Amino acid sequence: MPTPRDLLAALLPYLQVAAAYAQQIQPRIAAQPAKDAANFFGAALSDADLSIQTFVEVALLGRFPEVRFYGEEYEQSYNTKYFRAIALGPQDDYLITLDPIDGTQFYLDGHGNYQIILGILNADEFEAAIALTPATQTYVYALRGEGCWQGQFGQELAACDRLQIVDPKPTILLGWGMERLATTLRDHYTVLTVAEDYSKAIQIPNVNGMLTGELAGAVIRVGKFIDGAALAFLAQEAGCIVTTHAGAVPPPLHTCDNYERPGLLIAANPTVHQHLQRAAQIHGLT
Repeated sequence: MPTPRDLLAALLPYLQVAAAYAQQIQPRIAAQPAKDAANFFGAALSDADLSIQTFVEVALLGRFPEVRFYGEEYEQSYNTKYFRAIALGPQDDYLITLDPIDGTQFYLDGHGNYQIILGILNADEFEAAIALTPATQTYVYALRGEGCWQGQFGQELAACDRLQIVDPKPTILLGWGMERLATTLRDHYTVLTVAEDYSKAIQIPNVNGMLTGELAGAVIRVGKFIDGAALAFLAQEAGCIVTTHAGAVPPPLHTCDNYERPGLLIAANPTVHQHLQRAAQIHGLT
C-alpha cells in the first residue's frame, strides 16, 4: 500500500485537471435533478460533481486499483462496483474519500469558494486531506501530525508553504440547523448562518473560510467524512481547535455511522472555542 503522501502526490495532477475543468465549465453549468437531502445545499447536484468523480475514479482504478474508495456520488457512479470496498477497513487499509464539488450550490450560483476535497482515512483518523480551490488556483493539504500546507497549482507538495492562520476575522459561520446559536454569539462576533445569510448575489464564506482567515470559528451539525470532517482535519493541522459540540475529542472514525462524525466546533483559538462551546451548551447541543 502506498503511503498517504505518495497517494496525494500521485493524485495531485489529476485533481488539478479536474479543478481546471470545473472552473472552465462553471459559467455554462447545468444542474442535474436534485438529490434527496434535508436542505437545498445537500440536494444540489451538477454535471461537474458526476464528471469529476468519474475522472478521479478512473485515475484511482488505473493507478491504485487496490484501494478502498467512497465518493459522494457513489450511487450514480458506473465505477463503484470496480473498487474493492467503499467502507472503512482495518488499520492501515486506507479509504480514499472524495467530494467532487464541495459547495455545489455556491458553484451553481457562480461563486468561487467551492472546492474539490479528497481524504485518506485510516480506521481511527484522517491520515491526509487535500482541498483544491479552482477559482484561486490554490490548494491546501495536510498529513497527520505534519501540519497544514498551502500551494499554487503547478507546485509539488514539497514546494508548498506552511499554512498559518493569523488574526482571523471575528466572524462565525453557523451551518445548517445551527441558527439558534446566533443570538448568543453576536455579543462577540459577526455571525453568518447558512440558512439565513446565503445569497446568490453575495458570496459568504463556506467552512473553508477557516483556512483563509475569513472565519474565527464554525459550528456544523455533522462532520461528514467527505467534507466537513476533512476540512476540520485540515484546520486542526493548521492549529485550530476541533471538538464535538460537547467539547470532546471527535470519536474515532470507525465508531461513526453513515460516513460522518457528530456535530463539530472548529475554532481558531481557545477563546473562540470557549464562546462556541458555551453557545452550544446554552442552546442544548451538548
